[in-house]
Order: sequence, then C-alpha cells, then structure tokens
Amino acid sequence: MTENTNSKRDVVQRHQFADFLNIGTSEKAKWVLMGVGFTTLDETFGAESESEKYVSEASSSSSVVSYTSVFPFEARLIKDQDAVNALYHVGRNHLTGSDAEFEYCRVELWDQKMSASAPVENTFAARKFLVSAELSGVSGEKKQSMSGNLNAVGDPVDGYFNTKTQTFEEATA
Repeated sequence: MTENTNSKRDVVQRHQFADFLNIGTSEKAKWVLMGVGFTTLDETFGAESESEKYVSEASSSSSVVSYTSVFPFEARLIKDQDAVNALYHVGRNHLTGSDAEFEYCRVELWDQKMSASAPVENTFAARKFLVSAELSGVSGEKKQSMSGNLNAVGDPVDGYFNTKTQTFEEATA
C-alpha cells in the first residue's frame, strides 16, 4: 500500500495549547495564562493497565484500567507573572491538601467550537482538571527557576474555554 504523500501533515505545535490556572476560587474564577515564564509544561497521561491470561489462552490480554495524569513544568521565577507566583507560594509556604489545589484548563487552540452555522469566536475545546501543585524546588546560578508537577485529582471535565472572556463551559452530552 502506498502512502498518500499529498495529504496534509499539520502537526500540532506547542504554542497551539494554551494553559490556564485559576488563581481565584471556584465561585469567582480568575483564570491566568501559564505562558511567560514557563519553559516547559507537558502532559503525561499515566495510563495504567492490567493483564490477565485465561487458562484456555496462550497469551495474556491487557486493558487500560485507569489514568494518573501529571503535568510536569519548569518556570522562571518572574515576579509579575500571576500563575508562576501562585505555584511558587505553594512550595514557599509548604501548602498541603486543598490549599495546594487549583483548577487548571488545557485548551486546544486548533480545535475551535462550532455552532450550527459557524465557528464560535475565541472558544476552543478544553479539559478542566482539579490539580494539586507539587513544587520540587527553586534553583539556578543567576536566573531562578522552579520545577514541579500539577497532579490531576480525579477525572477531567470536557468542555470549551473562551480565551477572551476566560470562562470554561462544560460540554453537554
């Protein structure tokens, strides 16, 4: 079989993800962009599987049974960046439990929401997570950087994020 070399190969670029952290509350959200200062912000799905082999089979079968999503990050400690500072204060102040948790949205800027007749302006597919911020430390010879993980708490909520109004809307079934 010959591969079609004329097909588009639009590989998603890192800048086509927008990451937002709610530094307000669930009732009065204040979503801030995790952009300037962040040198890496990745996603690890953490799929966990189980294998089982029945007596009548020669080989085992595996199936995915759960996920442990983690978002490892590194950021320069820039004092005027709200998301950077919110995460820094978790480690600095040794916050634990719900005091170290944030709402986090991962927005897919290449996947615009569509209405019946046209794209919905500034609104893109997104997943909202509750995450616990785990700060590993601050280091650097001159410029200070911090690193850590945003660890998912429970399952994500599928929906849409409006990048202009900075609001999340849960998807309807």
